[in-house]
Amino acid sequence: MNYPIAAAIGFAFIFGFSFPFTRMALDHIEPLHLLALRFLLATAVMQGLRAVGVIRVELSAHQWKSLLLLGFFQPFLYFICETVGIQLTSASEGGMMVAVIPIFTILFARIFLKEHPTPLQIGAVIMSVLGVLLIGTMQASEALGTNVLGLVILLGAPVAGASFSVLSRHLSQRFRPLEMTFVMMHFGALVFIPASLIQHAVTGQLSLFLQPLRIPQVIGGVAYLGVLSSVAAFFLMNFALSRLVASQISAFPSLTTLVAVTASVALLGEVLSWYHWVGGAMIITGVWGANYFGARSARRQRRLAG
Repeated sequence: MNYPIAAAIGFAFIFGFSFPFTRMALDHIEPLHLLALRFLLATAVMQGLRAVGVIRVELSAHQWKSLLLLGFFQPFLYFICETVGIQLTSASEGGMMVAVIPIFTILFARIFLKEHPTPLQIGAVIMSVLGVLLIGTMQASEALGTNVLGLVILLGAPVAGASFSVLSRHLSQRFRPLEMTFVMMHFGALVFIPASLIQHAVTGQLSLFLQPLRIPQVIGGVAYLGVLSSVAAFFLMNFALSRLVASQISAFPSLTTLVAVTASVALLGEVLSWYHWVGGAMIITGVWGANYFGARSARRQRRLAG
């Protein structure tokens, strides 16, 4: 079995189902509050596993500092953009926006990893961008600008996601996937929990911090997001990134998009307009083309080098 590929498929499916779970929870709780509860549970799970000896993580202060930038991009910046963006738009649109991650990954890989996309890759990237623009333009005409803001905020998620992919690939030469995941979960907890507690204190509702956990949709959302979509999925993602090159891993957000859209329609009853289907098809086709032509170019270069 190809374990890195299996890990990539695993995190793509888990992330795909996270969108409807996020949407259901956000009907009853604010984005910052959801993030705080999510990473409170994620950190508790990791500390529990460490306490009973299931996992072993020993990091020096210097090593923690080396991994802080990774935590800034993922989970901090990515989840702020994703959670707020989904609240302003829909789980389906959030899932489609994830498909743009490979576009920024290719761009950042060119800048930081010195990879050079082919003209066919560039053409595929343009197709994906046009798909995003189609959804945004049509949504703006129906929502009087409300969802435009949501789409702009959502766009920050793939930028952060691509930055995380490149940085994680670089740090995997020095750190284990478990160590990176451990720091990421704690970074999220150290940022989102105090911020949410301050927000509750300012509004005089500090005693109500855990009250939403009485709501089934919030319990389900926090459990899925905290355990599966945080601890499990990010471990699988860091493992895959430690074994696969950036161009390989960038193909899997398109699978996340398909799972997210399908799950949102099935679980939430969201209705997709024609431009969602057309724009989504353009995004996924462009992402597939960018990775297919990139892999073909890499094989050609290896043959010439050999």
